[in-house]
Amino acid sequence: MILVLTSAGDDHADHVTGLLTSAGADVVVFDPASYPVRASVEIGLSGDGSTRRVLDTGERRVVLDELTSLWYRRPLPPAVSPAIRREHVKASVKAYVEQECLAVTEGLWDGLGCLTVPAPRPVVDRAGRKPYQLEQARLLGFELPETLITTDPDGFLDFYDRHEGRVITKPVHGNRFEADGERFGRFAAPVTPADVAHADALRLCPVIVQAYVPKRVEVRVTVVGRQVFAAEIHSQVSNHTRYDWRHYDPGATPIRTHELPAEIATRCVRLVERLGLVYGAIDLILTPDGRHVFLEINPNGQFLWIEAATGLPIGAAIRDLLMIGAT
Repeated sequence: MILVLTSAGDDHADHVTGLLTSAGADVVVFDPASYPVRASVEIGLSGDGSTRRVLDTGERRVVLDELTSLWYRRPLPPAVSPAIRREHVKASVKAYVEQECLAVTEGLWDGLGCLTVPAPRPVVDRAGRKPYQLEQARLLGFELPETLITTDPDGFLDFYDRHEGRVITKPVHGNRFEADGERFGRFAAPVTPADVAHADALRLCPVIVQAYVPKRVEVRVTVVGRQVFAAEIHSQVSNHTRYDWRHYDPGATPIRTHELPAEIATRCVRLVERLGLVYGAIDLILTPDGRHVFLEINPNGQFLWIEAATGLPIGAAIRDLLMIGAT
């Protein structure tokens, strides 16, 4: 039996679940946000050393100890009962109940012991931290942009001067946040004179600063188990995507399959394994002189857009990986 943890409207989960069902797999899709209002969890540890863990989704009772694979896709946290969300209930009570529910579900998923894609949650959390993944990539021999992670304005200005202003900044972890009811996105962006004028604000929050690396194309490498799927994103043909392809311009940004050198492909697989993952989406730059430069890895990155543009069978590879756990 295969359990897929995700939230509603996840096209990626729908795609792979359809492939699994067509292949005859027994699949259960569960949104943890339905716990504890519409779903229940029971964990029993007996005196003889045995454990019984059961999930009732409201539609099906699942003995979790019988799971063969878990896809920790993009689940939402548990949502407390409307009775606790009412205005007269103190915020501290709501927060307490949320944390109690989260402790149950996360402790449950973390300890199942079956094949978990991309990895158990604590491993995914660690792998997603850029300072850690950059160091692991360096140890494996990837070429990296010269990088500074700092809250020191003087260190930032020295780095800026040393590279004659050709530097970009990016967030250390999250690229989306909300303030005063508005949502903001933070992507890789070149440093402007206005940014330099406000360098003192760095004391308040760390930032990643990197030397700008010229691009022929950007390369997205999706590793599934030991399979490698590489696609090149022609980000330099559009001003929208010149510094960060995530400003995707669908009408002007060609995406094609990419012939990755065997040495780089092997290094990508080794990085995913070194981080404790069985899946990872790696971003590289292919420079005008043919070097592959590592930027980052997303342990749970999207893949369907690459599959749609190139025909690379990434979803089928994830299906096969989950079914390997089942056999």
